[in-house]
Amino acid sequence: MAGHGTDEHPHGADRLCDTGDRVYSRAVRRGRVPRTDAEPVPCLLELALLHPDPDDMDWLVPTSPQEVMTRLLRGMYDEVSESHRRVGSAVAAFEKYAGLGRRIEASAMASASLEGGAAIRVLDGLSRIQAAMDAATEACTGEVLTVQPGGIRREPELTEGLHRALALRSRGVRMRDLYTHVARHGQGLLNYLELMGDAVEARTLDEVVDRLILFDRTVAFIPANADHTMALELRHPALIDYFVTVFDRLWRLAIPVGAPLPDTGIEGISHREQSIAALLADGHQDAVIAERLGISVRTCRAHIARLSETLGAASRTQLGVRIAQVGLDSPSSRVPDVPAQLTPADRESPTAR
Repeated sequence: MAGHGTDEHPHGADRLCDTGDRVYSRAVRRGRVPRTDAEPVPCLLELALLHPDPDDMDWLVPTSPQEVMTRLLRGMYDEVSESHRRVGSAVAAFEKYAGLGRRIEASAMASASLEGGAAIRVLDGLSRIQAAMDAATEACTGEVLTVQPGGIRREPELTEGLHRALALRSRGVRMRDLYTHVARHGQGLLNYLELMGDAVEARTLDEVVDRLILFDRTVAFIPANADHTMALELRHPALIDYFVTVFDRLWRLAIPVGAPLPDTGIEGISHREQSIAALLADGHQDAVIAERLGISVRTCRAHIARLSETLGAASRTQLGVRIAQVGLDSPSSRVPDVPAQLTPADRESPTAR
């Protein structure tokens, strides 16, 4: 039908137009709808939400909501993975350039940026990093977004930046924090969340990008070297927008700390072992898997041994084959259901480094 092409339906399967929503809902309830019902909404066929009934071409049957969800999440996961890779490349590049001038150049840049408001400032040394974050905390009035990789947080890490978190809470600043699933097992984190109350919303993922702290969507801090003794203070609007986009996409995929992790659907295999299986299928070594999931190499190998026993694999090669056979090798097996509501909970002090 002319006039009803995709130009009038600029949306994806995650946000249907009103007419498309009604037709697809009717198809799911009844099992199929007449082809004529879908003529005003060609988006349903173009997005593969409806397809012809092989027994009667005058009718259309719906794609199951579960299959649609898996397809959407796989696409989102791919986008986040690409964003993760680009962030890593950016950090590596800045680390290389920062090393050229190291301390002398970093000090000069720091002085100049304090006077002129530079878009990128190199912070060399923990004292400079802490001072810059204290200043950003004092100036913050609305929102803090943080990504904290790694596993269970040690008590000193949780208390180091507690004064910043309490100062933010006292001014009504809202905080959203992302961790790995492993972090939710630390008692120190749970104590911190209880202390902060509804000032903090926290979620977890199997793996996140490197450390990121955003104040009021105007200034961001990221590591500038491997041992975190240097950092970048970023104020360029394009970089800030990019980091906010990465954070929001990870947030949509994450699970509130107060909510249980989804069942793997395979008897005897835990959610963590499912994540390890998917990374094994990608060809990662034990040390890399452990780092990305925030666990020790020893714990990682213990889980791999359990996987081998559960799947009946006698060798690493056979384990890879069995992982593929039971469907643990696809990216979607690592992606949780998107929660319908944001739930307060999770994480340590948003400014602990």
